[in-house]
Amino acid sequence: MSTDTDVSLSSYDEDQGSKLIRKAKEALFVPVGIAGFAALFTYGLHTLKSRGNTQMSLHLIHMCVATQGFVVGATTVGKVSEYLKKKKNVNINSDRTGIWTM
Repeated sequence: MSTDTDVSLSSYDEDQGSKLIRKAKEALFVPVGIAGFAALFTYGLHTLKSRGNTQMSLHLIHMCVATQGFVVGATTVGKVSEYLKKKKNVNINSDRTGIWTM
């Protein structure tokens, strides 16, 4: 067994702020998903008083589904756009095998 205790991994060295900035640079739709989540959550809390005859639990379920749906949608759009960018950069070799290269 190794007794070296000063082993550090780069993923554990960064704090939450720098991790968020790094993720936002890697995937553009991360901040869009976070902003949409915050906006829909704020809207849901604002409409909590004026929900009418709707029960509290049903209102909270609808609010959770809407916010999660927005985050999943933003992630999906981000991944699809990333895939299309990669596909655009792919070229076909000129040989007869038809091998795709990046």
